Amino acid sequence: MRHRLIARFLYVTTLFSSGVHAMSQEDHPERGDVPGWVMITLMSAVLVAGLLAIASPALEGLFNEAINRVSR
Repeated sequence: MRHRLIARFLYVTTLFSSGVHAMSQEDHPERGDVPGWVMITLMSAVLVAGLLAIASPALEGLFNEAINRVSR
């Protein structure tokens, strides 16, 4: 009896896992363009880092001035 339960459990889990695997490999129309999104994310990060490198001294000056005004 125990062997039959184990065999049925393994059979069901194998069917379920193969069904999930088959579903994940289908091409869905709403899947999206992953390399495109990666490129957009990287370009945005580089743009923000570049702007921060250029504007960092000015932002630091504004912050220090604001803190000095509040501290008085």
